[in-house]
Amino acid sequence: MSPAHMGADPRREAAARAIEAELSELVSRIRLFLRRTAESVSPGLTPAHFKVLNIITRRGPITLSKLTEHFGVDKSLLSRAVRELESLEFITRTPDPDDRRSQLLSTTAFGQERLDAARQSDENRLVGALSAWDVTDVERLATLLHAINSGETPEPPAPTSISAAPATAAAT
Repeated sequence: MSPAHMGADPRREAAARAIEAELSELVSRIRLFLRRTAESVSPGLTPAHFKVLNIITRRGPITLSKLTEHFGVDKSLLSRAVRELESLEFITRTPDPDDRRSQLLSTTAFGQERLDAARQSDENRLVGALSAWDVTDVERLATLLHAINSGETPEPPAPTSISAAPATAAAT
């Protein structure tokens, strides 16, 4: 939506600015989380290397080319990160059965163990912060964040069982 369209609705503009401010705060917290978690995985590990390890773990096995597409950076930058993660025994390379010229990058059991241990306290903190929330609100937040990240328009929330009950009764 262009700024001209947003200016037509002051409430929408104020809400968008509030989201922008909250996301900015969230990004700052995520950067801190990445620094702390990277250091917990391995002293001296950079947040950038941690992100590469995290994506290999979540999406692997993955080729270096696919990893490059994901990050949108030069292949040589990722090659260095991959070599370092490999030297730390966090990832391994195996031949790609679909393309002999390529190799698949996967997280080793040791790398997964280090990631799990480093994430434990921060992930539990998020679960704890959301524990008092209604599960529907948590699910809706996940849906809305996905919509922001993908550029999609989110589906309207499903009617609650309370509002759906009279409609069902009237239909029968």
